Amino acid sequence: MSHHHHHHHHDDEHAEAHNHVHDHDDDITPALQNLLYEQIDFSKLQTLNEDESNSGRAICQKTWVQRMEPEPELKSSADEQLLMILPFTGQVRLHSILIRTSNSPSCPRTLKVFVNDDGMDFDTASEKKPTQELSVAQTSEVQEIPVKRALFNTTRSLALFFEDNWSGGDEDVTRISYLAFKGDYMKLNKEPVSVLYEAAANPQDHKAIVGTGLGVGRQIQ
Repeated sequence: MSHHHHHHHHDDEHAEAHNHVHDHDDDITPALQNLLYEQIDFSKLQTLNEDESNSGRAICQKTWVQRMEPEPELKSSADEQLLMILPFTGQVRLHSILIRTSNSPSCPRTLKVFVNDDGMDFDTASEKKPTQELSVAQTSEVQEIPVKRALFNTTRSLALFFEDNWSGGDEDVTRISYLAFKGDYMKLNKEPVSVLYEAAANPQDHKAIVGTGLGVGRQIQ
């Protein structure tokens, strides 16, 4: 009897857990809330060894709604490696990288991520120790790859080095159809400015300082 009861309880728990996961999948609002889409400086985004000019930029410009569309697609040119330099318009705290590739040998395998290194080229990317090395799974679903947030607290730009693909050297073309980033955007010149001036202010100057807070913030930009 007790065994039967226990088993029944387990089924309930399982059903509850399943429903919870299902509800979460249906709700895309949390996915959109932390997308760093408007914070990417697309005009300065560059991709090395891309087969078609600006295709790296094009896959990052796809919206969440367009994430499953096969075109535009970023393809590597001379060999399987790709290097993308992606600047943000301010400072971000990166949480994860979203990527859609394919369940094929042309899916990238090793992704080395470098923080705030705008002058990166293939030689440097191959030799330098990355901020973090990530593995990309072979799937045609959108996968979210979390990063160690402590390493990406003050990110102004990312260099993404796709070092190889799943072909083991047989396939020269690496393909990516969607790339996005999740995190927090830091508004640079609000809190630090007020804290700085509060600390420096004499009590009797307090009223005047408060009034000029906004102007000071703008000038510092």
